[in-house]
Amino acid sequence: MLLAATEHSQCGVWAKDGEGRYVWANPATARLLGREPAELLGRSDDELLPPEWAAPLKAADQTAMGQINPSYRDDKLPGLPGGAPLELLALRLPVQHGPDASDRCLCGVWTEVSEQRRAQAQLRLALDQLEAQQRQNEELRQELRDQSVRDPVTGVYNRRHFEEQLHREIDLSMREHREFALVSVQVDAYAALTSQHGREAAERTLQALGRLLRSNTRVMDAPCRLGEDRFAVVLSGVGLATAHSRMESVRRQCEAQLVMLEGAELHFTVSMGVASFPHTAYDREGLLRSADAALEEAKRRGSNCVMLAAIPFGPAAPPV
Repeated sequence: MLLAATEHSQCGVWAKDGEGRYVWANPATARLLGREPAELLGRSDDELLPPEWAAPLKAADQTAMGQINPSYRDDKLPGLPGGAPLELLALRLPVQHGPDASDRCLCGVWTEVSEQRRAQAQLRLALDQLEAQQRQNEELRQELRDQSVRDPVTGVYNRRHFEEQLHREIDLSMREHREFALVSVQVDAYAALTSQHGREAAERTLQALGRLLRSNTRVMDAPCRLGEDRFAVVLSGVGLATAHSRMESVRRQCEAQLVMLEGAELHFTVSMGVASFPHTAYDREGLLRSADAALEEAKRRGSNCVMLAAIPFGPAAPPV
């Protein structure tokens, strides 16, 4: 009954003696080996296949013969000439058919999984392509979101984002009892720069300042453009001393920055005023006034400097 059943099976079913010669094979096995069933009997894989294909099969058979339990592994056969190699899932089981321990044969089953593997590979490729498309869509959505909150000239955030970030920072600071800094920034002599060198020079200067503000702030910070030559930076969780140190570094970088225009080298400087919530002010309007007052003091002292806002003395500020 077993022989009759395997005769019509799509799986290759075979048996080999201790020397690796086929003693029985069903038609599916012969098809996989590219032979007629009668050609297999009494012959080994070495005689039926090229060495590069026969050697792995022989090694797998020898390993299986030394075991008691069934062994599973992937086998490969050359397939039809000009076609892709056949991928097989192989089951090997040693069987003792006589009283002597040497009377052992090896029974095996080959299940062709080439088409299944190809389908799986195609599915993986399709899933990878879908994932890549989803990433591209997300990047596009992020780019569109950025366009709605970023200044197109400088790449920093716009006033709308500034107002939202300032509101969040005040709310966060009051709930978590921590401080943050607000910096008012203005390009020095911007009107004279525009008048003397033109709009393109002014725009390139603003672009250079935008790059420096972005590269010197963290993800949780918010460098923003509020007007033609006015900027603000919200520094999350940062006090006056740290904010002053960071902005002083930006000021020096601006002073050393070269802006090229038609072969000419242009220079620019900035003035900054640094305020802190809640030390220099404990509400939104007061904080804005405090940072702007420090900026005006920087300009009054000759520009190209960073000034700290005054900490008021008097009745204690409301607790944060």
